[in-house]
Amino acid sequence: MILITGGAGFIGSNLQAALAGRGHETVVADTLGSDGKWRNLARHPPARVVHPAELDRFLDQHPPIEMVFHLGAVSETTAVDGDHTWATNVELSRRLWDWCADRGVRMVYASSAATYGDGAQGFDDDGSVAALERLRPLNLYGWTKHAFDLLVARTLIPRREHPPQWAGLKFFNVYGPNEYHKGRMISVVKVKHDEVAAGHPARLFRSDQAGLADGHQARDFIWVGDVVDVMLWLMATPSVSGLFNLGTGRARTYLDLAHAVSDAAGRPRAVEFIDMPAGLAGQYQSFTEAPMDRLRAAGYGGQFTPLEEGVGRYVQDYLAGPDRFA
Repeated sequence: MILITGGAGFIGSNLQAALAGRGHETVVADTLGSDGKWRNLARHPPARVVHPAELDRFLDQHPPIEMVFHLGAVSETTAVDGDHTWATNVELSRRLWDWCADRGVRMVYASSAATYGDGAQGFDDDGSVAALERLRPLNLYGWTKHAFDLLVARTLIPRREHPPQWAGLKFFNVYGPNEYHKGRMISVVKVKHDEVAAGHPARLFRSDQAGLADGHQARDFIWVGDVVDVMLWLMATPSVSGLFNLGTGRARTYLDLAHAVSDAAGRPRAVEFIDMPAGLAGQYQSFTEAPMDRLRAAGYGGQFTPLEEGVGRYVQDYLAGPDRFA
């Protein structure tokens, strides 16, 4: 049995699809709500769906779980409720870590590139306490993800009990099907597709960095299928533990992305630049790129999907297809 927290969400439901397709028994801990989020699981229902409020009770029953993928979180970069975000992103993660350590269960958890803040300290996924303490996240979400990375690092120093395999994955900008419930946190690929498909130019923020041209802000955009492949590899490679970046290793500009979306949708390339919202000022990462050396050194040999190929697959197979869901 495999537990996926956040298993009805974007990355979680894509992982659920892959695990179900391989015949694994899965339990999803998530809320389905009333806005159609269940459709993320429609093609590959788990054995059980456990409401997050019932997760502790479920775990107290000693279910035969062999691995936990902890992807559930408050993931809004604009989150402002500190108590709720800490309780979800840190305290729940701590309880799952302790549960896995006590029972010898392997654990993979979601960290985030938001832990790197404005990138002034670089994007090195050094998991030492000293390296982590130099990072300065820009928002509450990034700070809580960073706080749990630090908690793990400090736990390992005195060799306290820990899961037999553990991995924290610093997700960069993931895009792909099943993200439609995410509201303002939906990927730029989906937002730009909707604009272009409606006959409008792709709207991009003007640069707020001196010397950086409009549209040349760059992120490491990664296809969700590549993220799932890494998690499946970790599951098949129990000897590997650590904190790892998870991007492609190559930053691409927002102009590149807008052009890729237009090309995939069969629309002329057209871009309109708009002012950045006041709420993002000072919290916007103008550049992210994931050094992938540590994951490669650990043995991962998979290839990452180029932006144009991934965007084309997303647009043509899902967004413009008869069924948007994976």
